[in-house]
Amino acid sequence: MAITDTRSAPTADRPTRPARRIPVWLAIVAASVPMFMASLDNLVVTSALPVLGRELDASIEQLQWFINAYTLSFAAFMLLAVALGDRYGRRTVFLAGIGVFTAASALCAVALEPGMLIAARALQGVGAAALMPLSLTLLVGSVSARLRPLAIGIWGGVAGLGVATGPLIGGAVIEGFSWEAIFWLNVPIGILSVPLVLLALPNSFGARLRADVVGVLLAGLGVLGLVFGIVRGNDAGWSSLEVAGALAAGAVLLVAFVLWERRVPNPLLPLRLFRDRSFTVANIVGLTFSFGIFGSVFILIQYLQIVGGATPLEAGVMTMPWTLAPMVIAPLAGLIAPRVGTRLLIVAGLVLQAVGVGWLAAVMSTTLDYGALVPAFVFAGVGMGLVFAPSSTAVLANMSSDDNAKASGTNSTLREIGVALGIAVLTAVFTGAGGSFTPDGYVDAAIPAIAVGAGALALAAVVALFLPVGRDRPAARDLRAARDLRAAPAAP
Repeated sequence: MAITDTRSAPTADRPTRPARRIPVWLAIVAASVPMFMASLDNLVVTSALPVLGRELDASIEQLQWFINAYTLSFAAFMLLAVALGDRYGRRTVFLAGIGVFTAASALCAVALEPGMLIAARALQGVGAAALMPLSLTLLVGSVSARLRPLAIGIWGGVAGLGVATGPLIGGAVIEGFSWEAIFWLNVPIGILSVPLVLLALPNSFGARLRADVVGVLLAGLGVLGLVFGIVRGNDAGWSSLEVAGALAAGAVLLVAFVLWERRVPNPLLPLRLFRDRSFTVANIVGLTFSFGIFGSVFILIQYLQIVGGATPLEAGVMTMPWTLAPMVIAPLAGLIAPRVGTRLLIVAGLVLQAVGVGWLAAVMSTTLDYGALVPAFVFAGVGMGLVFAPSSTAVLANMSSDDNAKASGTNSTLREIGVALGIAVLTAVFTGAGGSFTPDGYVDAAIPAIAVGAGALALAAVVALFLPVGRDRPAARDLRAARDLRAAPAAP
């Protein structure tokens, strides 16, 4: 059982030195660039999948694991990274994550067979686990309450841009160089990020508690069991001992995780956070949203190459109406969220995405008509931009500064689980419908798979209706609390 470290258990963040006056733009860049790398590598490999299949002689199951090995380790270790950041310093762990991610990227680039690439991608996900949640926590602690919605909006836009432009950047690098170059690209960026972080982001600590390693193992193995069972279902048979056993073991381990978190004194995931409706609904939306949209992207990028005959770069360019929209919309959504509330923006964004993805399923055919795809790409891109920043705002709306890191880490973890489950389930639908890498075989199976993605997004829109109504003004609440503190009589 994890035991509280009695040497130091503060109730508020503690900077290592007096706060310096840091330009807001520099803090945003320092927090966002490493996070951009982690977001980019979620789907940067999708453009390379047909190439990897040929050059590494990889099966469709191994193609899934090239992505899921990353997303699962990303999800499994994210909350552990938050706990380590609280104990040893958030900037310290953030820098360690940059180092692991950069080294693992180099290992991916020198992989000679599928197993090596899968293992290196899993290690890459471990490094990325420290980047996503801690980048937001470090950024929030580096800017004033007045500028926080703008900073979060830009951060959300960069996160969305990293995920959305993964296929475009991957395609450009593959066509200009080779598939290995998509991983070598991370190395200089990672090296340059270290001095930037040291300059712009002050270190901070949370409550110094021992890491909940048991919780990490239960949650990580539980999700792995579910994804493994789904991936193997069509090949091994859904009633086989291998698949049924993996699914049952995954479910049991996740139940055990919840029970463990209820009794451990310093839980990996404090269940009390779910008493807040905004936090709970935003996390359900995040998981369902990621399931629908990124599972669909996994199918779509290969459709453009296998059916449309596009090169990896051409496939990335064709999706630009989708991928560029979040870069513009997400910062604007972050700015107006405090005025109109997060619910309106999130529901509108999810409806637009459901319409866009459903449109893709309706018009998909063996004779690619790009003009028919453009409106769907625009709807999906604008919708993503409306969801990214407001959902992060909704997660943190009622959280204390002590809980910001774990709240953000929980949200990022559930999103990554949604990515892994979405790719696994939609690919299972694809293979179950007889999907193959021929134009006719691909289209006939891709249509029901993408339709499932559209249904998940529609469900997320319905769930988002349960977000609290009204304006979200955490900054104003913080200012009122500060005024009350100043007005209180001094202690003797």
